[in-house]
Amino acid sequence: MRDKSTNLILKKEAYALIGACMEVYNNLGAGFLESVYQESLAIEFNLRELPHVSQPNVSISYKERPLELAFRPDFTCYDQIIVELKAVIALKGDHRAQVLNYLKATSYRLGLLVNFGQHPDLQWERLVL
Repeated sequence: MRDKSTNLILKKEAYALIGACMEVYNNLGAGFLESVYQESLAIEFNLRELPHVSQPNVSISYKERPLELAFRPDFTCYDQIIVELKAVIALKGDHRAQVLNYLKATSYRLGLLVNFGQHPDLQWERLVL
């Protein structure tokens, strides 16, 4: 579900992460592959000293049994936030579902879905479980 409340969770942390995303977008604009934004954002997170792990392996369980497969969100930040990047014309329901599934598979409550493919502005959404 989208976080529309006035009492936002992890507000300060999310604000810092979105600020870094905006800096990357302002420098690169739209039109690159997602991998370019991924690498650039990792650099920006490092420059701003924002705690993050790039593409971590996150285990998934089914009925308390671990699966052999894992998923790899683009970033986990502050040990509490999933950041998923896209470089598409517009965000769709399946992009939101992906982030919500990542949240369900972890103990994280907040996901940031960030689209660098939108022109003329960065598109982003807060998703809360």
